[in-house]
Amino acid sequence: MTEKSYDRTDESLIALRRILRATELYARDLAQAVGVTPAQLRVMQIVDDKTSATPKTLAKQMSVSQATITTLVDKLVARGMVKREASELDRRQINVLMTDLGHSTLEKAPDALQQRYVRAFAGLADWEQAQLVSSLERVADMLDAQNIDASPVLSSGELGLGKKL
Repeated sequence: MTEKSYDRTDESLIALRRILRATELYARDLAQAVGVTPAQLRVMQIVDDKTSATPKTLAKQMSVSQATITTLVDKLVARGMVKREASELDRRQINVLMTDLGHSTLEKAPDALQQRYVRAFAGLADWEQAQLVSSLERVADMLDAQNIDASPVLSSGELGLGKKL
Protein backbone atom coordinates (compact mmCIF):
# COMPACT_ATOMS: atom_id res chain seq x y z
CA MET A 1 0.00 0.00 0.00
CA THR A 2 1.46 3.35 -0.99
CA GLU A 3 1.56 6.34 1.29
CA LYS A 4 -0.99 8.13 -0.90
CA SER A 5 -3.50 5.25 -0.84
CA TYR A 6 -3.01 4.88 2.92
CA ASP A 7 -3.83 8.59 3.38
CA ARG A 8 -6.97 8.18 1.27
CA THR A 9 -7.99 5.16 3.31
CA ASP A 10 -7.64 7.17 6.51
CA GLU A 11 -9.45 10.14 4.95
CA SER A 12 -12.34 7.90 3.87
CA LEU A 13 -12.58 6.30 7.31
CA ILE A 14 -12.54 9.73 8.96
CA ALA A 15 -15.32 10.96 6.65
CA LEU A 16 -17.37 7.83 7.36
CA ARG A 17 -16.85 8.26 11.11
CA ARG A 18 -17.94 11.90 10.90
CA ILE A 19 -21.17 10.84 9.18
CA LEU A 20 -21.80 8.19 11.84
CA ARG A 21 -20.99 10.65 14.62
CA ALA A 22 -23.34 13.27 13.14
CA THR A 23 -26.19 10.75 13.21
CA GLU A 24 -25.35 9.76 16.80
CA LEU A 25 -25.30 13.39 17.93
CA TYR A 26 -28.54 14.19 16.14
CA ALA A 27 -30.26 11.15 17.69
CA ARG A 28 -29.07 12.24 21.14
CA ASP A 29 -30.19 15.85 20.60
CA LEU A 30 -33.58 14.69 19.33
CA ALA A 31 -34.05 12.37 22.30
CA GLN A 32 -33.18 15.19 24.71
CA ALA A 33 -35.38 17.74 22.93
CA VAL A 34 -38.54 15.69 22.40
CA GLY A 35 -37.90 12.14 23.58
CA VAL A 36 -38.17 10.24 20.29
CA THR A 37 -35.73 8.54 17.96
CA PRO A 38 -35.16 9.73 14.36
CA ALA A 39 -37.10 6.71 13.04
CA GLN A 40 -40.01 7.42 15.41
CA LEU A 41 -39.97 11.07 14.33
CA ARG A 42 -40.17 10.00 10.66
CA VAL A 43 -43.18 7.78 11.41
CA MET A 44 -44.86 10.74 13.10
CA GLN A 45 -44.05 13.03 10.15
CA ILE A 46 -45.58 10.58 7.66
CA VAL A 47 -48.70 10.03 9.76
CA ASP A 48 -49.09 13.78 10.27
CA ASP A 49 -48.63 14.47 6.57
CA LYS A 50 -51.26 11.88 5.56
CA THR A 51 -53.63 12.58 8.49
CA SER A 52 -53.50 8.81 9.11
CA ALA A 53 -51.61 5.85 7.69
CA THR A 54 -51.75 2.10 7.82
CA PRO A 55 -48.71 0.19 9.08
CA LYS A 56 -48.32 -1.25 5.57
CA THR A 57 -48.19 2.25 4.08
CA LEU A 58 -45.64 3.35 6.68
CA ALA A 59 -43.45 0.30 6.05
CA LYS A 60 -43.55 0.85 2.32
CA GLN A 61 -42.77 4.58 2.50
CA MET A 62 -39.91 4.06 4.96
CA SER A 63 -38.60 0.94 3.16
CA VAL A 64 -38.61 -1.17 6.31
CA SER A 65 -40.45 -4.31 7.33
CA GLN A 66 -43.91 -4.23 8.87
CA ALA A 67 -42.39 -5.78 12.00
CA THR A 68 -40.11 -2.74 12.32
CA ILE A 69 -43.08 -0.40 11.91
CA THR A 70 -45.05 -2.36 14.49
CA THR A 71 -42.22 -1.88 17.00
CA LEU A 72 -41.91 1.84 16.21
CA VAL A 73 -45.68 2.41 16.44
CA ASP A 74 -45.92 0.36 19.68
CA LYS A 75 -43.36 2.68 21.27
CA LEU A 76 -45.12 5.81 19.98
CA VAL A 77 -48.50 4.53 21.23
CA ALA A 78 -46.98 3.80 24.66
CA ARG A 79 -45.67 7.39 24.81
CA GLY A 80 -49.02 8.84 23.70
CA MET A 81 -47.67 10.29 20.43
CA VAL A 82 -49.92 8.28 18.09
CA LYS A 83 -52.92 6.02 18.46
CA ARG A 84 -54.27 3.04 16.55
CA GLU A 85 -57.82 3.09 15.34
CA ALA A 86 -59.86 0.62 13.30
CA SER A 87 -60.72 1.93 9.85
CA GLU A 88 -64.34 2.96 9.36
CA LEU A 89 -64.21 1.57 5.81
CA ASP A 90 -62.64 -1.79 6.62
CA ARG A 91 -62.71 -2.90 10.27
CA ARG A 92 -59.83 -5.32 9.58
CA GLN A 93 -57.58 -2.40 8.73
CA ILE A 94 -55.84 -0.38 11.43
CA ASN A 95 -54.96 3.27 10.95
CA VAL A 96 -52.25 5.12 12.85
CA LEU A 97 -53.29 8.65 13.85
CA MET A 98 -51.51 11.52 15.56
CA THR A 99 -52.49 12.61 19.05
CA ASP A 100 -52.38 16.17 20.35
CA LEU A 101 -49.17 15.28 22.19
CA GLY A 102 -47.72 13.93 18.94
CA HIS A 103 -48.57 17.17 17.12
CA SER A 104 -46.94 19.32 19.79
CA THR A 105 -43.89 17.04 19.82
CA LEU A 106 -43.49 17.45 16.06
CA GLU A 107 -43.66 21.23 16.43
CA LYS A 108 -40.88 21.18 19.05
CA ALA A 109 -38.63 18.70 17.22
CA PRO A 110 -35.37 20.06 15.80
CA ASP A 111 -34.86 20.02 12.03
CA ALA A 112 -34.26 16.39 11.07
CA LEU A 113 -30.75 15.53 9.91
CA GLN A 114 -32.10 13.90 6.76
CA GLN A 115 -34.02 17.09 5.92
CA ARG A 116 -30.77 19.07 6.08
CA TYR A 117 -29.19 16.47 3.80
CA VAL A 118 -32.14 16.58 1.37
CA ARG A 119 -31.88 20.38 1.05
CA ALA A 120 -28.13 20.23 0.42
CA PHE A 121 -28.48 17.27 -1.97
CA ALA A 122 -31.20 19.06 -3.95
CA GLY A 123 -28.78 21.95 -4.46
CA LEU A 124 -26.23 19.72 -6.22
CA ALA A 125 -26.02 19.39 -9.98
CA ASP A 126 -27.60 16.26 -11.45
CA TRP A 127 -24.21 14.69 -12.20
CA GLU A 128 -23.06 15.36 -8.61
CA GLN A 129 -26.19 13.71 -7.23
CA ALA A 130 -25.64 10.64 -9.44
CA GLN A 131 -21.97 10.44 -8.45
CA LEU A 132 -22.78 10.77 -4.76
CA VAL A 133 -25.50 8.10 -4.89
CA SER A 134 -23.15 5.77 -6.74
CA SER A 135 -20.37 6.36 -4.21
CA LEU A 136 -22.66 5.84 -1.23
CA GLU A 137 -24.06 2.63 -2.72
CA ARG A 138 -20.49 1.44 -3.28
CA VAL A 139 -19.62 2.17 0.37
CA ALA A 140 -22.72 0.22 1.49
CA ASP A 141 -21.60 -2.70 -0.69
CA MET A 142 -18.06 -2.52 0.72
CA LEU A 143 -19.55 -2.83 4.22
CA ASP A 144 -21.74 -5.78 3.17
CA ALA A 145 -24.76 -3.63 4.02
CA GLN A 146 -26.80 -4.30 0.88
CA ASN A 147 -29.31 -6.51 2.75
CA ILE A 148 -29.83 -4.30 5.77
CA ASP A 149 -33.37 -2.98 6.24
CA ALA A 150 -32.91 0.79 5.98
CA SER A 151 -35.20 3.75 5.63
CA PRO A 152 -34.38 7.27 4.47
CA VAL A 153 -33.85 8.22 8.10
CA LEU A 154 -30.39 9.15 9.27
CA SER A 155 -30.20 7.30 12.54
CA SER A 156 -27.55 5.32 14.33
CA GLY A 157 -30.15 2.95 15.79
CA GLU A 158 -30.77 -0.59 14.57
CA LEU A 159 -33.86 -0.99 12.38
CA GLY A 160 -33.58 -4.71 11.76
CA LEU A 161 -32.54 -6.93 8.88
CA GLY A 162 -34.38 -8.02 5.82
CA LYS A 163 -35.58 -5.84 3.01
CA LYS A 164 -33.11 -4.86 0.34
CA LEU A 165 -33.02 -1.21 -0.70
